Amino acid sequence: MGDRIVSLTTHDVRFPTSENLDGSDATHKAPDYSAAYIELETEQGHRGYGLIFAIGRGTDQCCNAVENMRHVVLGWEREAIERDMGAFYNHLRSDSQLRWLGPETGIVHMAMGGIVNAVWDLLARTAGKSVWRLLADMPPEQFVSCLDFRYVTDVLTREEALQIVSRNESGKRQRIRDLERHGYPAYTTSPGWLGYDDETLLRLCREARSRGFRHIKLKVGENRERDQRRCAITRNALGPDARLMVDANQAWEVDQAIDWMRQLADYSPWFIEEPTSPHDVLGHKKIRQALAGTGIGVATGEHCQNRVLFKQFIAADAVDIVQIDACRLAGLNEALTVYMIAAKYGKPVCPHAGGVGLCEYVQHLSMIDYVRISAEIGDRVIEYVNHLHEHFEDPCVVTNGAYIAPSRPGFSAKMRADALRDYRFPDGPAWRDKADGGVAGPAQ
Repeated sequence: MGDRIVSLTTHDVRFPTSENLDGSDATHKAPDYSAAYIELETEQGHRGYGLIFAIGRGTDQCCNAVENMRHVVLGWEREAIERDMGAFYNHLRSDSQLRWLGPETGIVHMAMGGIVNAVWDLLARTAGKSVWRLLADMPPEQFVSCLDFRYVTDVLTREEALQIVSRNESGKRQRIRDLERHGYPAYTTSPGWLGYDDETLLRLCREARSRGFRHIKLKVGENRERDQRRCAITRNALGPDARLMVDANQAWEVDQAIDWMRQLADYSPWFIEEPTSPHDVLGHKKIRQALAGTGIGVATGEHCQNRVLFKQFIAADAVDIVQIDACRLAGLNEALTVYMIAAKYGKPVCPHAGGVGLCEYVQHLSMIDYVRISAEIGDRVIEYVNHLHEHFEDPCVVTNGAYIAPSRPGFSAKMRADALRDYRFPDGPAWRDKADGGVAGPAQ
């Protein structure tokens, strides 16, 4: 008998970020950044940690979804998962009654992702490696066996993926050294929350430039004149050589997005993110085609539910920049599939981050992409937001506008014990005395 998984525990952890409008955008006015936090333990005392990112209400439902998957997790031998992570991944989605609630979308899919990422954390901690190094050191065949090819073989076959990974083997060690020496370039959204006034925006843009950031993203979409004013402030603070990106967070109709972005073209944004419904492939393609002459690209993926929807965005040439969310997809396995499809079609992946633990997660994903899949950085950057990292034992480190490669074992997702205690919802000290009785987030 091997070292079986014998315990799965969830925690509802919420931070009152709505008090200062941190994270505010055109759609999500006052989020309370939250995590459905997952702990796994084996018979021999090995542990793994993962989470699902949420923004307040409903975090308890994410915890419930994880708990409902307990029966397909407990009893698995750690050694069996190490030998064939793909088999474990496929087993997690094998419960047809839970699959019916998606399929492969929504809270159930996110719960699977939280568990998958916790298992990767467990395997990496047991091996004494960071997750990105664990995947970097795998033989090509084992690496490719981790990817999820179901429903995407019309655009990416296992053989094509193996060819891509095998072709990149010769320069792999040098790319690992490059990451350990120079890190991975980042962009920041911290100055650009929609709830910040102009003075705060200007101050934070200047601070970001002084810290080495050459890419800053600004939230837009609520008021056209205000967007023009804020873009002008940001562009003046950045100078002509740095990149400005804008994010509408699904605020617009398709034709409205085209018209609105033409009005912002004078400020030379690199891309518009989530201009319309995150499920609308045809709408994004129409926007992309209409903006082609302006030099403004189209990005989406933060709310893209699965690899099948990404397949359509990428293969239909509906986006310029592919974004992923490490907690929206079914964990690392599915995220790597998206990276691989994007690499085949020549689309850079610039993952969504911020929130709770997303920066900690996605640094590993993009470093794996650089070492094993895309084999270049080019226009690729990872989003960075400078809050809530202090609640993690191994927080991400960004220096001179670049993520420093994680070196400690795991997926960087383990939260500090005091954070779990103080921000536990609804009875932790941070919530116990709230005037609304501990109900996270104001009515919207």
